[in-house]
Amino acid sequence: MARLRDPEAGCPWDLAQSFATIAPYTIEEAYEVAEAIDSGDMAELKKELGDLMFQVIFHSRIAEEAGHFTLADVITTLCEKMERRHPHIFGSGTAAANAGAQKLEWEAIKAAERAAAGTAEAPVSALDGVAKTLPALARAEKLQARAARPGFDWPSIDPVRAKVDEELAEFDTAETPEHRFEEAGDLLFVIVNLLRHQGIDAEAALRAGNAKFERRFRAMEALAGPGFAALSLDEQEALWTEIKRRERA
Repeated sequence: MARLRDPEAGCPWDLAQSFATIAPYTIEEAYEVAEAIDSGDMAELKKELGDLMFQVIFHSRIAEEAGHFTLADVITTLCEKMERRHPHIFGSGTAAANAGAQKLEWEAIKAAERAAAGTAEAPVSALDGVAKTLPALARAEKLQARAARPGFDWPSIDPVRAKVDEELAEFDTAETPEHRFEEAGDLLFVIVNLLRHQGIDAEAALRAGNAKFERRFRAMEALAGPGFAALSLDEQEALWTEIKRRERA
């Protein structure tokens, strides 16, 4: 990376990059790691993990050139955090009874860290640390879970379900595009809350729904052949029903 960023003999593209221009590639590589895991392709996972690691090295090299920190600093900071958040392994703490309880302990340690970092000018919020660049569904779920910690949450699923109906009615009666857009966001947000109360990961559920739709649509195209686009909607619907029947068979 140092050679690629060498001012005299480096690669023009690598030299032109900054934290901001590289960030989209970092996100893309993380998704490609997840895709390799979903596919179960270990050779692909090995390659994608290398690509993701390269992103860390790239950012660290840019930071080192600017005098901020080095790759060694990144790894040292990570090790210190892992030790601090695992007192039952690296300190005198006691392990929790199970993974779920241990996760709660982890979150409590993180909350204490955020509280210690607060100042009078920048007071601590329960919502601190939820990245704005997360996918919207995943961020909604994290915001709701964080808000629930100090008690801002419905006690059962029934009022959440009622809220879905309320938000859907408000979406249906919105009179302007701007109002409809706002209500669409509210509707999606409360649906995420409904799923959260049932222990369903909204982001994972939508990914599964996308995969199912893609699988069935491609199967329809294969069944119909080159003339798929010329079929009527009723004919396409009949194909969709047939694909579903075959999946269940």
